[in-house]
Order: sequence, then C-alpha cells, then structure tokens
Amino acid sequence: MTFGAYIPPQAKNGLVPVLWYLSGLTCNWSNVMEKSGLQRVASELGIMIIAPDTSPRSNEGKNVPDDDAYDLGQGAGFYLNAVKSPWAEHFQMEDYLIKELPELVSAHLPANMERQGIFGHSMGGHGALTLFLKNQNRFKSVSAFAPIVAPSQVPWGQKAFQTYLGNDEALWANYDACALIAKGKTNAHILIDQGAADNFLEEQLKPHLFQEACDSVGQELSLNMREGYDHSYYFIASFIEDHLRHHAKTLCTS
Repeated sequence: MTFGAYIPPQAKNGLVPVLWYLSGLTCNWSNVMEKSGLQRVASELGIMIIAPDTSPRSNEGKNVPDDDAYDLGQGAGFYLNAVKSPWAEHFQMEDYLIKELPELVSAHLPANMERQGIFGHSMGGHGALTLFLKNQNRFKSVSAFAPIVAPSQVPWGQKAFQTYLGNDEALWANYDACALIAKGKTNAHILIDQGAADNFLEEQLKPHLFQEACDSVGQELSLNMREGYDHSYYFIASFIEDHLRHHAKTLCTS
C-alpha cells in the first residue's frame, strides 16, 4: 500500500513527533497532502505527518475486492479488521495502522514513536477516534474533522459494519466512538471541528451523540460547530492549523 509522509526540517537534527492523518470516503493518502496546506504549520512545529490510504487497492494483479458504491470497498475501509468474506483477506486496516505501518515508519523515517497523535476527516475521523480510544498507550493526542462518531447508528456505518463485520453488534461496538468512550474518559483533550452547513450532518455524523457520550463520563471535549462550512477540504484547510497546534501542545512539549 502507498502512503504519504511529510518530514519537517527539524528531522535533520533528530527524531520528531508523528501525527497520523486518516482520510475519508473515496480519498487516499494524497488528499490531505495536496489540499489542506498542512506543510506550513507542520514545518514550523516540527511534526511529521503520515497519511495512509483509506483501504487496500487493487494493484500489481492482486485481486482486492471492491464495490460499485462509493461508500464500500476500495476507498472505504473504515479502519477496521473485516471478518466477512471476501473482505477479510485484504481489509485489515486496523492491523495495518497499529502494527504494520508503524513498524515501517519507525524503521525508515526519523519518527519519535514515543510521541504519536492521530486525527482524521469523516470516515477518517471515525478511525482516529476509535483507534485512539483503543490505543491510548500509543497515541497521546487526538482530533477530528466532521467525524462519523456513532457508525452503529447511521447509514454509512451500518452498511459498512454489516458488510465487513456481519450481524454481531458487539463487534460493531468495538469500532464505534460513542460506545468506546462510554467505557470511561481518557486523559486527552479531544478536539472536533464540524461544519454547520455539512450536508451529512444530520443523517450521517450526529456529533451531538458524541458530546452526550463524553458528558456522561466527564471526558474533556471541544466540539466546534463552524457556521457556513461544509464537508469539503476547504473546511479542513480553514482549521488545519488549529488541529496541528492542538496536537503540538502534547507532542512537542519536553
């Protein structure tokens, strides 16, 4: 699989913190690298950005399953480990992000693996929240743009979970940020930005559900509803600096 890496100039002098960015449906590693403008602030702060793909891709003759719909198959891995055929052979995105890719990054890039954060957009926001909540010994900071916070309760998530995981709703809960945060608060300050003019807000995203889940356990959360902003990369580019500085408060302190 292909991934993108931005390496700041500070890496010439030693290891630098690592911030993982997970993209949304239909995207790949290039979207955030080409459209967000993250390089300016990441360069100032000295943070490496790693942007993986959103799913396995069919290349070099490999038979990776796909679907004609935009919200399933290649481009729509949902950052989980699939258990249903034909997806289970290749769609092991959780293992890829927690086991395989970090080993590669650690071996070949000047990454300080003791200082890792994670963020993402939409489906990638879902991935960032769930992977953080299940790997707090690894990720020290987290944020999201317009995340799918309750996939078990919305059409995008229900379709993906049914296809990749089957009918076991207990397994679904393992990939649902609202269900995971209900187990107890974290030490992190979670940052979420959400466009108030997002076409997917009411049906697919439902950030109020995560706010309620965080309130129930006393989790620190900043949920910013941004008037006039939609689901696009213009929205992400407008607030990417805020997110990078949010992560730097944790990752770049001595």
